[in-house]
Amino acid sequence: MRIVLETSRLILREFVPEDADALARVICDPETMRYYPAPYDRDGVEDWIAWNLRRYQQDGHGLWAIDLRTTGEMIGDCGITLQEVDHQPLPEIGYHLRRDLWGQGFATEAARECRDYGFAQLKAQVLISLIRPENVPSRRVAERNGMKTWKETIRKGLLHSVYAVRPEEMPRQHEFIEDPGQTANRTGLRRPLGPGP
Repeated sequence: MRIVLETSRLILREFVPEDADALARVICDPETMRYYPAPYDRDGVEDWIAWNLRRYQQDGHGLWAIDLRTTGEMIGDCGITLQEVDHQPLPEIGYHLRRDLWGQGFATEAARECRDYGFAQLKAQVLISLIRPENVPSRRVAERNGMKTWKETIRKGLLHSVYAVRPEEMPRQHEFIEDPGQTANRTGLRRPLGPGP
């Protein structure tokens, strides 16, 4: 179980299969998942974890489990995944939090840490969040994360707002110096020059 990020109240770490019960309390909840086509069943929970384990191997990042520092309890997930938007793969900050913990700033705290990680470590040139227009709480998290509405797109037959932020739009304390030995790839992330795909 690898820890990826830490904040004053939260630990973001890679999923393990044993997280299934705790994750089910989040993504099987109809209210939490009301802006998805449907909440997940138990097989869907296990597939969610397996999908993220593959993302860690293939992309080096994905959605990470969120643990409370005080109790070690897993309360949701947050991270960066590549999402296809109008035929372009873009790094998205996604977040899902257990409903009884809404309104305490945990989603914003985790999303901001992922934003800073995306710019500083992944050298992302843009970070997005895909949000249904009627999902006001998630829109507020994105806005507190420095994002603004960029455009709209259709996913799975549903309208989504594409929120976006770029490093040059961040306050000075969040700006990052680019390494001149890096070049952008088509995902919006940056990688070192040299051999490789």
